Amino acid sequence: MLPAVCREPMPSYETAVAELYELGHELHRTPAHKFDLEHVRVLLAALGNPERRFTSVLIAGTNGKGSTAATLASILNAAGYHAGLYTSPHLVRINERIRVDLQPIADTIFGTAYERVRSASDRMLTEGKLPGPASFFEMLTTMAFLHFADAGVKIAVVEVGLGGRLDATNVLEPCISVITDIALDHQRFLGNTIGEIAGEKAGIVRRDRPVVLLPQHPEANDVLGRAIEKAGAVAVNATRNMPPTSPNAGQLVQSTGGRTHYRMTVRGKEIQIDSPLVGLHQLRNLALAITAAEELSQFGFPITPDQVEKGIRETEWPGRFQVIAADAKRKRPEMVLDVAHNPAGAWALRSALSEHFPDRRLIVVFGAMRDKAITEIAEILFPIAEQVIVTRAAGNPRSAGTKELREASQCTGAEIIEVEPVGAALERAFELAREAAEKPRPFAGAPLVVVTGSIYIVGDAIAALGVNT
Repeated sequence: MLPAVCREPMPSYETAVAELYELGHELHRTPAHKFDLEHVRVLLAALGNPERRFTSVLIAGTNGKGSTAATLASILNAAGYHAGLYTSPHLVRINERIRVDLQPIADTIFGTAYERVRSASDRMLTEGKLPGPASFFEMLTTMAFLHFADAGVKIAVVEVGLGGRLDATNVLEPCISVITDIALDHQRFLGNTIGEIAGEKAGIVRRDRPVVLLPQHPEANDVLGRAIEKAGAVAVNATRNMPPTSPNAGQLVQSTGGRTHYRMTVRGKEIQIDSPLVGLHQLRNLALAITAAEELSQFGFPITPDQVEKGIRETEWPGRFQVIAADAKRKRPEMVLDVAHNPAGAWALRSALSEHFPDRRLIVVFGAMRDKAITEIAEILFPIAEQVIVTRAAGNPRSAGTKELREASQCTGAEIIEVEPVGAALERAFELAREAAEKPRPFAGAPLVVVTGSIYIVGDAIAALGVNT
């Protein structure tokens, strides 16, 4: 009898996740470490090039790319297409990043995909075809493309992780590229000006293919325009799908119950927009998603106005100005959860709070990654709060400590309270809200708790509150 072949056991989901985190994220790299798409291409080739087995839409930008991707994927789902969605980072569980038909990848499939990619990576290292182990994001991106191919998806909506030009997702050959609003973020890797960052984002454009975008910062407009012309791509302005917002237009955008409502015409038919994405900045993301959906018809994915309407209505994208109703039984006040992780996002949050919750007393629960512009974000948000509770995301080495947050925000003059972890910070915020409610002030609404900063802070809050993602 031949001896049994000894093989390592298939890693569990928990082991796969732990090993992925041990690899380290791109943000842990030094600027001297060069990103190289060839590494991802080698890994994908070892797996049979799964990225070539589905059509893709690639979305880059600083803010709004996740909202745009989630909306477009929901529209494709409403149209009956077997579609994948890849986003980052996640709120609560890593599975959220990889979805088919809007459903997160199952734990068992995640573990299997990880093992296949890890084995391919080990083999390429042994053969000298890779200079070193793949990063967290390179591995996860490869796993996503493998899962999409195995699941037989026809089209995948893919959010760029960092930048665009050298991001692991840019190994795709998308039929459509989408570029959302560009602002200063990740300057250590992408450049110190809007123009430099726009140049990195423009790396996702493809010759003879549509690039869906909106007019934005003049410096970004200039760089993107020249990049599109040089690449021989086709610029598609999404302004046609922006709603009229002036009273004279007769079609006002309204927000009630944490949702945005307005009527607009898509391909000659008037539809009712009913979106969970709140804030004027989200109107731009909706316009980009609608325009991309229209452009897909030339690539074999026709979508009707009714399907656009249904897809937007059924979009689920938590943590983006997500309103949580007050719960008297749990002694929990009304809340807003929003991942304002950079100055542009902070301004968008402040604007949305002013629009939707005027005259409300605000108690802010805030945490951030130490590589973010903490002082600038604090200068924007903290002055509008009665109290600010600074906290820290559990188990994340990039999280700024509460003392760091306090020191970075001293210039704001806000009353700052340090509480860890996020669950305890929420309880303290609820206590403060109850105390404030017992001391009514003229012209001041009921206290509102705002949880913001890092997506990981919002994710920890969602987990503590037991809110579905």
